Amino acid sequence: MIKNMFSQTAAEILIDIDVISIQTDTPFTLTSGRKSPVYVDCRKIISFPKERKKLMEMAVEILGSENSSFDAIAGGETAGIPFAAWISELMQLPMLYVRKKPKGFGQNKQIEGVIKSGQNVLLVEDLATDGGSKMSFINAIRNTGANCHTCFVIFHYGIFQQSLRNLEEQNVSLIELATWKDILEVFRKRGIKKNKIDDIEQYLENPDKWEPNK
Repeated sequence: MIKNMFSQTAAEILIDIDVISIQTDTPFTLTSGRKSPVYVDCRKIISFPKERKKLMEMAVEILGSENSSFDAIAGGETAGIPFAAWISELMQLPMLYVRKKPKGFGQNKQIEGVIKSGQNVLLVEDLATDGGSKMSFINAIRNTGANCHTCFVIFHYGIFQQSLRNLEEQNVSLIELATWKDILEVFRKRGIKKNKIDDIEQYLENPDKWEPNK
């Protein structure tokens, strides 16, 4: 599968440009409110043109290998917008962006760009943790009469199985470049201290019950 060919390369790039942060003693707070010893900041990618070009090229290869064709690429506010722009450019498809909620003034739009009923729209985001925020964007797209059954992210935590089931129930598939499994494989190859890997794995195995080191 093409994705498996790219996942390790993507993980190496994300580590090299410091997208991956680890703090086992003073945890981060994720968007979901969960505490985590790890944090993934895909926004940093925009500052590395060579690396982001490689990531976007791999993204297009993976998307092209799927049994889906897209009529437009939509970026979720705000982190998904630049990635949607680069992907739409490479795929030569129209781009949209979706707000978390309507503007509240003017034309009160939630979606910017030209969207048409019946179009097959790909939603692009930077990452997915528990997947909870994706449906608000997807529902906004579907409310226009367009179809949205696929979400692409640079990084997927890959540890909240219920979230994947929730997306599947809404007829949405999630495609990613890399997950924590890929990051840990690179860490091991690079000789990262075993105790640090163990701390991360403890969190990944049971994120809801994980507690920071005392």
